[in-house]
Amino acid sequence: MNIRVVIQRLFIAALVVSVAPFAASVFADSSTGGRDLADDTAQFRRDVLDINRRLLLMEEELLFPADTRVAIFVSLDVGRYFTPDAVTLKLGGNTLVSHLYTEREIRALKNGAVQRLHTANVRNGAHELTAFVTGIGPNGREIRRAATLNFDKASGQHFIQLRLEDDAAAQQPTLTFRAWQ
Repeated sequence: MNIRVVIQRLFIAALVVSVAPFAASVFADSSTGGRDLADDTAQFRRDVLDINRRLLLMEEELLFPADTRVAIFVSLDVGRYFTPDAVTLKLGGNTLVSHLYTEREIRALKNGAVQRLHTANVRNGAHELTAFVTGIGPNGREIRRAATLNFDKASGQHFIQLRLEDDAAAQQPTLTFRAWQ
């Protein structure tokens, strides 16, 4: 059975279990007024949101077990000489993800944010990760860069950061990878 189907069925079961006491309290005592109903409704909403959060975490754990998980992050250092437009990641020649940046995301990266670009399941062993980045450089000219990282995936989680850094001497961006477990 598909994992998503299992999670959907769990969500429906949790929803039914949550609704049953709520429905019983509404029909059992209709003389308490609207205030109790509003309180019950607010509590029900909080419970549903909590259940949804738990199910999303459970889905991520089922889809991306910690033993095979590789998470790839992107950060921008300064950004005076380069504003990213798009990033494409390839693992072993297969495209993992392509991402086009919005103005809001670029502002966040320039303010120090780190973006989780992709999470993948990867078998243990040697791998080659390639990043292709396009963007706008000084004087509005288009810049394209690529960087490759060869890494050995061991058991457990593996994290990789792609840093887009300014090279002040050349007024060009440089791409560097940092990997840790």
